[in-house]
Amino acid sequence: MQTAARVHAVVRGSVQEVGFRYFALEAARDLTLTGWVRNRWDGTVELVAEGPRPAVESLLAALSRGPRSAHVEQVDSQWLDATGEFKAFSIRVL
Repeated sequence: MQTAARVHAVVRGSVQEVGFRYFALEAARDLTLTGWVRNRWDGTVELVAEGPRPAVESLLAALSRGPRSAHVEQVDSQWLDATGEFKAFSIRVL
């Protein structure tokens, strides 16, 4: 079994009001990851995801591309120890 990893990421660019959260939700669920994604007041999108490290890396690659209507300028990510606190991946509201 692969070791679980956790990433905290903030996506910068034109990433709100373009379906980015739903894109991230679908990508994370396709990769069987747990965690959450949300819009932030400053126009960025923030997420926390947990699962096997290769799957989390695949999610980060997808976030760098984003949905067709988005323009991703930067993805800041921080790797952390997985906690196992999430049961699914969901969209959070501020």
